[in-house]
Amino acid sequence: MGWQRQAHGSSVQAAIEDAAKKVTGEDVVVYAAGRTDAGVHAEAMVAHLNITKEMTPFRLMEALNAVMRPQPISILDCTVVSDDWHARFSCTGRRYIYRIVNRRAPLALDQGRAWRVVPSLDHEAMHNAAQIFVGTHDFTTFRSVHCQSASPIKSIDRLVVRRFGEELEVEVAARSFLHHQVRSMVGCLVLVGEGKWSADDLKAALDAKNRTALGFNAPPDGLYFVEATYPN
Repeated sequence: MGWQRQAHGSSVQAAIEDAAKKVTGEDVVVYAAGRTDAGVHAEAMVAHLNITKEMTPFRLMEALNAVMRPQPISILDCTVVSDDWHARFSCTGRRYIYRIVNRRAPLALDQGRAWRVVPSLDHEAMHNAAQIFVGTHDFTTFRSVHCQSASPIKSIDRLVVRRFGEELEVEVAARSFLHHQVRSMVGCLVLVGEGKWSADDLKAALDAKNRTALGFNAPPDGLYFVEATYPN
């Protein structure tokens, strides 16, 4: 069900917390740099937990991974941080990549790990239009109705669209994001790539500051959380 613990299904947070309980005997809460939706992937999520049990970081990593097998969750590294460090609130930047496979043939190895788009996409038009999003804007149009952020105003630091053969990669970096913001932006950029929208249509949707102006919300399959950055 994504990162956050849910009463109606399994989640990454619950899996790690339950494993930590078995390893340490302590009730812990795991805090992450971001909260990914169901179907979204993370290659480099950063999270923290507080424990009193004396363990080396390596032993904790090994123990958590052993308990969580065979779930598709891996602790790649552990380290000790200061008491005032927080995975979410100390984070100064987050980066996502969205994968699109642009072909007619169905996905095989990438099933559930990318978005297949059949019509030919103009990635250069998508990249050029994407620069409309760079900077500080009111992203109400690209915000889920369930978003809990106090403000719709966010600053996009970088948004790049690249093609590698039949695959397109949309990379976006910012300090923080609204709920569904990346998927909503990607969905509309695909409309540009298909020739259904122009860059002016994209700007009009942004300026509308209204969710009803959204063209399309991309599925979660292709979205990857790939980096969280911290001072020093």
